[in-house]
Amino acid sequence: LTCVLAGVVLVAVYVVMVIKSRVNARSKGYEVEPFYSALVKLVLISAAVIWFFYKLAQYKGIPSSLIWIGIVLLSYSYITSNTTMGRYLYAVGGNEKATNLSGIDSRKVYFFAYTNMGLMAGLGGILTIARATQAQPTFGQGYEMDAIAACFIGGASAYGGEGNIFGIVIGALLMGVINMGMSIMGTDANYQKVIKGLVVLGAIIFDVLSNKKKN
Repeated sequence: LTCVLAGVVLVAVYVVMVIKSRVNARSKGYEVEPFYSALVKLVLISAAVIWFFYKLAQYKGIPSSLIWIGIVLLSYSYITSNTTMGRYLYAVGGNEKATNLSGIDSRKVYFFAYTNMGLMAGLGGILTIARATQAQPTFGQGYEMDAIAACFIGGASAYGGEGNIFGIVIGALLMGVINMGMSIMGTDANYQKVIKGLVVLGAIIFDVLSNKKKN
C-alpha cells in the first residue's frame, strides 16, 4: 500500500508541475503543446508510474536507489523549470552566442552544468557499487550510450535548448526495456551496441526532420 501511495503522490506532483508549467508558459505568451497531446502524454506517464509502483508493492517494496532517483528527478525538474540557472541552461543550449550577447556569462553556466554532471556521475557510481555490493573498475562501461540514447528518445534536441527531465526518464525506461529484451534474446554484446547506435541515430534523424518542418 505504501508503494502505491508513493506512486499516487508522485503522479500528483507531476500533474501539478505540468499544469503549472503550461499556465506559466501561456501567461507569458509562449507556445505550448496542444492540449490533447499533453493530456495523452500525461495519462500515459501517470499510468506507467502507477503500474510501476504497483509492481514494486507486489515485489519487495521501494528500493533505496529508487528513492534517490526520485529525489534527483524532482530536484532537477524544479531547477530546470523554476530557477534562473535552469533558464540559462536552456538558453546556452539553444544559442550560446545570443546568450552571451544578452549579458549572460556562458562560462558560469557551463561550470554549473559540468559540476552537476560530475555530482550525478558520483552518485550513480555510489548507487551502482551499493547495488552490486562490490567495486570494479569496469562498472559503468557502456552506460554513456544508454544515457545519450535516453536523452534523445526523451525529447532532447540535437540542436540544444530543448528537453525535460521526465521525458528523459521515459527515454531511460525505453532503453531499459530494449536492453532487457536483447539480454533475454541472447543478443551478442557487439550487436547490442549496433542496435543502440541505430536507436540514437534514428532519434537524431527524427529530431532534425522535426526541426526542419518547424522552420
